Amino acid sequence: MPPRCTWAENDLQMQAYHDTEWGVPERDSRALWEKLMLDGFQAGLAWITILRKREAFRAAFKGFDPEVVARFGEKDIARLLQDPGIVRSRSKIEATIGNARAYLAMRETGEDFSDFVWSMAGGKPIVNNGPIPAKTPLSESISAALKKRGFKFVGPVITYAWMQATGIVDDHTAECFRRSAKH
Repeated sequence: MPPRCTWAENDLQMQAYHDTEWGVPERDSRALWEKLMLDGFQAGLAWITILRKREAFRAAFKGFDPEVVARFGEKDIARLLQDPGIVRSRSKIEATIGNARAYLAMRETGEDFSDFVWSMAGGKPIVNNGPIPAKTPLSESISAALKKRGFKFVGPVITYAWMQATGIVDDHTAECFRRSAKH
């Protein structure tokens, strides 16, 4: 077995996620948005909880299609609050709906979500060579820019976790086989 980040060593689902997804640069706007929404649902919980519920989240939120989610209303919120397959937090559900609207508003003004995020990060993955932080000045800047555009549940810690997950930052440990992998 190749050496990997210790957080992924003891669970097969986490290993698969680590080995194939975590830290792989994502440039698709919709996929970036989906992952940001899932990281928002993670707030206060362990990532494995969200990972195990990810397919239920995708079904409940109609494939995380922002155009569909932006039209969700009170009946949809009630439906989601009854869905045992997801995290049933009214504030997180409402934030996801609002974030779909904010995502679409960006697009309507000609601002591509992927271009926006990656341009703030300098266009290529940032390889972190120090201790792994909970947040950085860049995650604080991206968080503030997202909040200015109407996003919620995108604080600097959530934003940094999302940056790690989507390969904006390479935080694989030095001994991990995925460290600075060519993607």
